[in-house]
Amino acid sequence: MFGGVAVPSNSTHLRKSGSRPVVYDLDEHEVENGVEEGLLHKVEADDSKGSVTAVGAATMTPSPALLWRFKVLLFLIWAFICCKIGWDSVMIMSGDKRDLFLYEAFLYFNPLLLAALMVWLWGINLWFFAQGGVNYAKIFDLDQNHLTHREIWKCATWMTIIVPTSMTAYIYLYSHGEVSYAASQPVLLYAAAILVLIFPFDIFYFSSRYFFLKTLWRIIFPLQAISFADFFLADILTSMAKVFSDLERSVCRMVHRQVATIAWLEADSVCGSHSVAIPLILVLPYLFRLNQCLRQYKDTGEKTTLLNALKYSTAVPVIFLSALKYHVFPDKWTNFYRPLWLLSGVVNSSYSFYWDVNRDWDLGGFTRIFKFNKPHLFSHMLHGRRWVYFWVIGSNLILRCTWTYKLSAHLRHNYLTVFIIAALEIFRRFQWIFFRVENEWNKMNSKSHSHLSAKEIPNDEEDLLHSIN
Repeated sequence: MFGGVAVPSNSTHLRKSGSRPVVYDLDEHEVENGVEEGLLHKVEADDSKGSVTAVGAATMTPSPALLWRFKVLLFLIWAFICCKIGWDSVMIMSGDKRDLFLYEAFLYFNPLLLAALMVWLWGINLWFFAQGGVNYAKIFDLDQNHLTHREIWKCATWMTIIVPTSMTAYIYLYSHGEVSYAASQPVLLYAAAILVLIFPFDIFYFSSRYFFLKTLWRIIFPLQAISFADFFLADILTSMAKVFSDLERSVCRMVHRQVATIAWLEADSVCGSHSVAIPLILVLPYLFRLNQCLRQYKDTGEKTTLLNALKYSTAVPVIFLSALKYHVFPDKWTNFYRPLWLLSGVVNSSYSFYWDVNRDWDLGGFTRIFKFNKPHLFSHMLHGRRWVYFWVIGSNLILRCTWTYKLSAHLRHNYLTVFIIAALEIFRRFQWIFFRVENEWNKMNSKSHSHLSAKEIPNDEEDLLHSIN
């Protein structure tokens, strides 16, 4: 045959001893083609196995849209169960007892519900900043491990689930006579919240929790230069003054074992409506912010910081004049202190509104914050629209005025109205954050451009001198 190929005698194939070498009638091309075809079949078999494995893995993993719908379905089922249990538990109470019980239940759980609302809205703020190209991590001097909007929403989701669940358990246990177990619900909830916040181990977003606690410490004790994150968080705390007041009253009742009792209804109760601690807690966020402004004036010498400090000082008469209702005669309150309270409320609302629009927002942040880097429905609806400006300015003015109502200690018994106004104030602060952060971002960009231009001018002069020489 042509060009046969002999198998060596030391081949691993078995053959009889003394026989001739076996010669295969194949040429080189046929051998090569055979080897290639064998390899090809092997590769195709491996590919087919891999494709089958990939298809199996794809069928085992649900799509993100399906998983999201399943989570929404579970959330709706949970919400329905909580509403059903809570409604049935409240309806079996007597009418006079029901109002007092709901007032107390709102006192324990509405602070954490409002905090969860603030966390949800803060996640929306971060999402808008990311879409609009605002480097908020640089503005707040955050590290690379800072929480994104998705992680913020994850925390808000857990808060939204845990707090109403605890509230439902409190209502159910109290209505069915298990008063001691019902009283333990807000205590356990507050203890768990504090434990998660101060947990010293590297879990539960340790770096973010440390940054938050460190910023709170710098707000309470401004022993160093005030950063943007310091007074930014302090401004948010002023919008949550009612939250801190209710937290103080709740903790006071827990300490004095007045949870799920009517002892707090007494006028001389330590935790009752006549408590001096209520106006003191309400005024604390404004005093912290006032102290920051004075510290800024000491460091920078800018007179605008003194005007800003004056703005926060106007909240003090609103709070303490309202608290005087429980310590003066009714005629004196109606004829003298109430007009002063109304006047101080008008001054505080007007001054704060002016400062928001002309100082914090500078009217220059209205043109870019809703312009996303990529085409988006929200960017098309909001960017450059006049109604956005009218809405933000008008709602800010109205909510500044209603916020005075919430700061008033003598109006706290209308718990549903106060809760709604507190939620609206958090929404106003949510709007304020957009333009305050955008204004700061524009200032940082203008400073960087001015530094770059200042560096470029000497270089141009040197080039000109060299060309002349």
